[in-house]
This record gives sequence, C-alpha cells and structure tokens, in this order.
Amino acid sequence: MTFSLSSGGLPLQDLIVGASVYFPPLFKAVLLGFLIWLVAHRLLRDWMYSGEIWHPMLMDLSLFALSVCLGLAVLTVW
Repeated sequence: MTFSLSSGGLPLQDLIVGASVYFPPLFKAVLLGFLIWLVAHRLLRDWMYSGEIWHPMLMDLSLFALSVCLGLAVLTVW
C-alpha cells in the first residue's frame, strides 16, 4: 500500500492550495504594513501625540491603514 502526497482530489490538498492562493497576499500586506507602520510611527510619534491635528489614536489608526495600503501596493507592483 503506497500513499502519494501529490495525488489529486484530496479535500485537504484542495484546502491547502486554496489557502495559499487567497489568504497569504492579504496577510503579507498586513505584515509589511506593520513594519512600515513601526518605522513611520517612530518618526512621527512626537508630532502625532502633540494633538495638533487629530486625536493621537485616530492618527495612529489612520497611519496604520495607510501603511497596510502601501504594503499591498508594494506587493502588487513588486
């Protein structure tokens, strides 16, 4: 009795292939965006927490959203 990992039609194999196609690009964008956010947050921290423009938490959240969008753009272009 032999077991081949490359045999088609297995539900587990379909699940693994489907997860690798749909899930990781968004996950990679969030991870890359988080790294971009860490750098940008460090550079803009004093200005954000002064409260000149927005509430600091809103500014932080918007900066994170922009970082994730930038990460997705970098992954799409690259």
